Amino acid sequence: MTAKNEMNIGVQPLDGVMVERGISNHDLVAAMPPGFITHKQVQKARKGRRLTPHMQDKIVKALNTFSAPDEYEFEQVFNYRGKKGKSL
Repeated sequence: MTAKNEMNIGVQPLDGVMVERGISNHDLVAAMPPGFITHKQVQKARKGRRLTPHMQDKIVKALNTFSAPDEYEFEQVFNYRGKKGKSL
């Protein structure tokens, strides 16, 4: 497996949730304080670019903040748990 393949997990359940509910990347970014997450981070999360656990938690928090009172569990948003630190 190449390093590129190891970084891409595949489209995540987050993408399906957002499409189904009509949520845009901007909606999640705007739901949080400035600098909390970026549009690029949301896009990476949707498409399955490997993220750290901290970033995954931030994406789940943003989704739950935007979707309140509905709440999503981690397993409903991601099908993998990121690893700490960068692997080269």
